[in-house]
Amino acid sequence: MIRTLMALAAALAIAGAAQAAPKDEGQAKGQDRYAENHGVKIHYVVSGKGPLVVLIHGFPDYWATWKPLMAELNAAGYRTAALDLRGYNLSDKPQGVAAYAMPNLIGDVAAVIGAEHQKDAIVVGHDWGAAIAWQTVLNRPELVNRLVIMSVPHPAGLARELATNKAQQEGSNYARNFQKEGSEKLLTAEGLAGWVKDPKEKPGYLEMLRRSDFAAMMNYYRANYPRQVGDSTAPPPQFPQIKVPLLVIHGMKDTALNAAGHAGVWDHVDADTTILIVPTAGHFVQHDAQALVDRTVRDWLVARR
Repeated sequence: MIRTLMALAAALAIAGAAQAAPKDEGQAKGQDRYAENHGVKIHYVVSGKGPLVVLIHGFPDYWATWKPLMAELNAAGYRTAALDLRGYNLSDKPQGVAAYAMPNLIGDVAAVIGAEHQKDAIVVGHDWGAAIAWQTVLNRPELVNRLVIMSVPHPAGLARELATNKAQQEGSNYARNFQKEGSEKLLTAEGLAGWVKDPKEKPGYLEMLRRSDFAAMMNYYRANYPRQVGDSTAPPPQFPQIKVPLLVIHGMKDTALNAAGHAGVWDHVDADTTILIVPTAGHFVQHDAQALVDRTVRDWLVARR
């Protein structure tokens, strides 16, 4: 049983991805800064000048996942701020499931925007970062002027797929295991870093994971991941319309989040909506299709500047 769950942590937890980490060439060199949200310090790295882009990573990742995109956007005249989520790396690691409830995570994004002396920002998210980005624009729309989502469907789309799509129900099994008490005891830094193939990036990931809190990582799932599937799934609530331009990027080989969840997202947006589906990419689409993703985000933003 332990070996099975360890395999889930190393494989399913990272969406079955076996992607290479970003290359060093042209990466942004940033400055470490901190924002504070009700006593919780959030580490982030900034670089460049121009309109602010806030980048939010997922599990099991950290700010450096965005280094290639940061360099691309800095060259195009944008200032980038990449977070370490609470519980990860150099950010604070508050104890208890409640500390990882979505309102606190939205507050962390707001704190970074405020620390940069801005009233709003372009918000980019992947995996849990994408879930946080969705909830930020839905609950604090004044904070977001452009939205870029990687891999995670709109919450209405995810609820629909969990209710009706067998592939999505099966793809979510790893999350059910993570929600169980004590699941963090089965995780290791080496297992969680198994997806990182670039030998230049692997040491940084191992160092990050060793200073992170595995219980905190599991608390994201315990506090926020939908628990019901099939007929037991409650109808999703009514969501406010999104008023800003939206870019969605998804890898078709993602086994944790089904691309079908993005169908109908345009019904929830009162602005132009762009969807890029990459057939050769998996869950970590920003690494699997790095050049395409970085170029797409840059060009999409420049066209809406």
